[in-house]
Amino acid sequence: MKHWKAGTAALAVTIPLALAGCSGAGGTDESPAASSSDASAGLSGTVTYWHAYSEDSQEVATLEDVIIPAFEKANPGVTVDAVTVPYDELHQKLITAAAGEQLPDLVRADIGWVPELANLGVLEPLSTSMSDFQDYAEQVYPGALATNLWKGTYYGLPLDTNTRVMMYNADALAKAGVEVPTTIDELVADAPTLKAAGSYAFADNGASGWNVLPWIWSYGGSITDDDVTVASGHINSDASVAAVQMLVDMYQAGYIPSIIVGDSGGLATSDGLVSGDYATILDGPWMFPIYQSQYPDFELNTAQMPAGDGGSISVVGGEDIVMTSTSQNKEAAMAFLRYLLSEDAQLAMAKTGQMPVLSSLTDQLTAINDYFGPFVEQLATAKPRPVTPAWNEINTILQDQIQSAMRGDVSVKDALDSVATQADALLAQYS
Repeated sequence: MKHWKAGTAALAVTIPLALAGCSGAGGTDESPAASSSDASAGLSGTVTYWHAYSEDSQEVATLEDVIIPAFEKANPGVTVDAVTVPYDELHQKLITAAAGEQLPDLVRADIGWVPELANLGVLEPLSTSMSDFQDYAEQVYPGALATNLWKGTYYGLPLDTNTRVMMYNADALAKAGVEVPTTIDELVADAPTLKAAGSYAFADNGASGWNVLPWIWSYGGSITDDDVTVASGHINSDASVAAVQMLVDMYQAGYIPSIIVGDSGGLATSDGLVSGDYATILDGPWMFPIYQSQYPDFELNTAQMPAGDGGSISVVGGEDIVMTSTSQNKEAAMAFLRYLLSEDAQLAMAKTGQMPVLSSLTDQLTAINDYFGPFVEQLATAKPRPVTPAWNEINTILQDQIQSAMRGDVSVKDALDSVATQADALLAQYS
């Protein structure tokens, strides 16, 4: 297990942003961006960029005060218009804008959205239109790159990556006299003791794939086959049913708070962990700078996802950078895309808690931020959500059915059988 005090986490890093004589795409002499100066010369116009960077941390400030000014300094004819859209609203905004052909030039898209947007025909096929795409593809983590692949073509490049690890309140565990759970069985066994001491054993803010997949995979379950063509026999397998049944039993016994079924009146996971109302949560590296800002005296502790029969497996998260096919300024947009993947920009965002995707920075991650350590460890076994345009619909069905089971409206087996049937029909549309 690891311990970091939020107020003293190692956040300092020197960001080399002297760009005199460098290309508009930035990067070091060894990076592919360094070879693009000719392509960037003489660019002009405005590049619109939609993103959901957090204003609760330094992400938006770093983008607007560090990264964009550095790029614009090297490309004085180009202006970047960055638009912050709350994450919960960005997907719908993109779908609505796609229908009206009013998309921006670039989007920082959740990895789960890329195949859907590509299937709609609104993304630029980077692997065919970006002359140095392969140079960049070889610089990033293969697992993150794969989230951009749809029907043999890459429609984006990874921009940042992450996963969820267990975060716990050491005082809450000590008050109950229990150890940090290393297995799911230990967490379940300790739940009554934690409740008696005034803490929920675990808390999460929903039952979507992002929330429940770590439990399903760690139990040895799955969502679909490896080719993402069928869900029956996978999401409703014995192992998957057992994982969800565990969560349902924990909720109904009062060991998990009602925010998991959408109750907006409960404490947020971040606040409940600090207060000790929640003994454990699952969350990502962005929480360290958030806690540093909001709760500087709180000691944030981490451990790996509790293991089950399938191991300790969490979910891969992150965002990709994509260009829309309707962009009216593709050359300038491509230059800014390249700069976002330069070491300068990647290191600047690492300072805010965003994990870089450049493999050349792997050995530097814990030096950049020491709290990256447990996330790097967890990423060794973490899995991505099914890469299919059907995922968003399947994800909604999955959450609705699991929450119905938690409320006692349907059995877990019937709920997951329903998910399987509906998911099979959706997956068949893209096979």
